Amino acid sequence: MVDIILVEPEIPANTGNISRTCAVTGARLHLIEPLGFDISDKALKRAGLDYWGLLDVKVYKSLEEYFEKNGDEGLWLSTTKASISYDKADSSGDVKLMFGKETAGLPEKLIQHYESRCIRIPMKDEARSLNLSNSVAILCYEALRQQGFTGLCASGNMPK
Repeated sequence: MVDIILVEPEIPANTGNISRTCAVTGARLHLIEPLGFDISDKALKRAGLDYWGLLDVKVYKSLEEYFEKNGDEGLWLSTTKASISYDKADSSGDVKLMFGKETAGLPEKLIQHYESRCIRIPMKDEARSLNLSNSVAILCYEALRQQGFTGLCASGNMPK
């Protein structure tokens, strides 16, 4: 199982795209307030509207509430500050992938506390970061790959 945790997401379209990724993969989506939009925002639902019914989403008032209810077992934090590449993280079991808000990333205190659980997506030094929804998709699918894509349909029907 994969859990995607967004800490204070700001852009509804990003969260909409992430919700679609979660819906098609069966990943659970956890949103930590404050959110930069209303959960019923049209831009949010437009990006993933036809998949909204497949989504398992939970909203928390704070990081503390999230950790109280879910713990930190299997947690990996995505940050450009990490020295470990995401492909080195063991995601073969249940995994929780945490991402920060678009303009500031994860809180520094959290990164310091979980320094050995911080991973990054390799990129050029002069690049700031990838788009949040792209980062979520990369890490989510890497975790699912390590888990053997359990429960997902891996083949389609090509027209003849």
